[in-house]
Amino acid sequence: MSTLDAHAGHHEEGSYLSGPPGIFSRVWQWMTTVDHKKIGVMYLFAVLFMFFVGGLAALFVRYELLDPIRDQIVQTVDANGDLVTTTTTTGESLKELFGGLTSDLTGTQIYNRTFTLHGAVMVFMFIVPSIPASLGNFFLPIMVGAKDVAFPRLNLLSWYVYVFGCIFGILSILMGGVDTGWTFYTPYSTTTDADHWRVVLMVAAAFVLGFSSILTGLNFVVTVHKLRAPGMGWFDMPLFIWAVYATSIIQVLATPVIGITLLLLIFERLMNIGIFDPAMGGDPVLYQHFFWFYSHPVVYVMILPAMGIMSELLAIHARKHIFGYRAIAFSSLGIAGVSFLVWGHHIFTAMGELAAILFSGLTFLVAIPTAIKVFNWIATLYKGSIVLNTPMCYALMFLFTFSIGGLTGLPLATLATDLHLHDSYYVVAHFHYVMMGGTVIAFMGGIHHWWPKMFGKMYNEPGALIGMALVFIGFNVTFFTQFFLGTQGMPRRYANYVDEFQTLHQISTYGSWILGLGFLVHLAVFIHSFFAGEKAPANPWGGLTLEWECESPPIEHNFHHEPIVKHGPYDFETTVPPHWDPADYPIHPDAGKGRH
Repeated sequence: MSTLDAHAGHHEEGSYLSGPPGIFSRVWQWMTTVDHKKIGVMYLFAVLFMFFVGGLAALFVRYELLDPIRDQIVQTVDANGDLVTTTTTTGESLKELFGGLTSDLTGTQIYNRTFTLHGAVMVFMFIVPSIPASLGNFFLPIMVGAKDVAFPRLNLLSWYVYVFGCIFGILSILMGGVDTGWTFYTPYSTTTDADHWRVVLMVAAAFVLGFSSILTGLNFVVTVHKLRAPGMGWFDMPLFIWAVYATSIIQVLATPVIGITLLLLIFERLMNIGIFDPAMGGDPVLYQHFFWFYSHPVVYVMILPAMGIMSELLAIHARKHIFGYRAIAFSSLGIAGVSFLVWGHHIFTAMGELAAILFSGLTFLVAIPTAIKVFNWIATLYKGSIVLNTPMCYALMFLFTFSIGGLTGLPLATLATDLHLHDSYYVVAHFHYVMMGGTVIAFMGGIHHWWPKMFGKMYNEPGALIGMALVFIGFNVTFFTQFFLGTQGMPRRYANYVDEFQTLHQISTYGSWILGLGFLVHLAVFIHSFFAGEKAPANPWGGLTLEWECESPPIEHNFHHEPIVKHGPYDFETTVPPHWDPADYPIHPDAGKGRH
């Protein structure tokens, strides 16, 4: 075990959650804090709120698709013998749901604005900052043995930049929203909608949020390089740190590209400058290249931290040394490197044949470091003492859903099949199996894994397992059916469709309701834990990384003494912690043997 040697005199500190008496004093303390844990918690609640907003929009989208929107044209002859044509629109579920609030919009217009809201909120305000900004902020300094991040005030600034970015997006929504799609493709974002400011505010929101990502990534890179505890070399770091480190490199290098691109888009919208408008000498495909040069690397900003969480969950809850430590660590850097070379596979249909062939070949390279991780995770489970608690069940769910997402990406990387599947519901299903089946599922597993450490309370395990089961069933019912919709020719982003697709759309919508119910169960479990949960021990899972050697919840400066690392993060002992029941958590005799 690592030791916490008393280089300085022992001093008692309270939990980071403690504070001065009085509600205003407590609020002011949190608003001005530079404690990475408090900033991580504020990020956590903020991104979960944006997840609720984006998820609500997704439920509205699925509700609309219960029935297609279509115009019925009826021709009749009046008393004078003249032909009279009348048009009635049916299936406008969202218009009926919102009633008079949307009387000036058609059902199709409401649908377009709702799915744009869903995509923009989920990508820019939730899934990109979700793991790095919340769990990364809270645990990265602790896991490397530091008191805080390298630049605490910069960390607080990144939080406020994120809040201002979200405010811009919410203002755009309150003004009526935009119908450009979350990618803001030109010419939609430069010509549609008479109100310039709605589009400008939403694009500005993504622009501002990019600065938050850059500041956070810069902070993490310096922290990992400069603030590791004595005895912690590069290959003594937990794999979660490797994953967040690789993510931070992408954030720092790729995010400025989208910032400049969105700024050019705003200039064109407000000043009528022909950057992307072909009528004025611009090129709309240029926007697509700029956008995806950032937005494909940002896919790995979303998934790499999730992969880091998987390494922690599988090793700790299988009580086994991680298989292939160095291969997993280097594969994180490999994914970060390849991510800058494959943006073109999003626009195969908009580029020449030679470029498409090159990008197709490069896209297949991503499968190599990703497969290295998956195979090593499966090998880690072999002969492990697997505990089927909620974090481990989410880890196993990740292996199932993310593997489907990865394998279904191969037809999209193949030119011949991509031409048929491009912009169909197959792409929607693939994207959600990677992003939600990967990032969100890992995020939920990580929250359950580290919840006792963050808040010092255990949660109700049966209730959490029920929520997990509902999420698993609802997710697969929602999105697996969309693979069939896509292969049969259903285009994405359409509110109207032929009758043959209605049954599959209805199944997908019913699945979304189950999925939403699962997240509501989790919310109830966490609220119950927060107010009535059993006090958590310092190390409820028997982990060996440094966060399990500080108190639950941690003190303000994380450790009473400077930690000195004398073992690897996954060198498990053959004894169980005293609060475990050995009959319930058997330890395999091979568990813990070997070093990385």
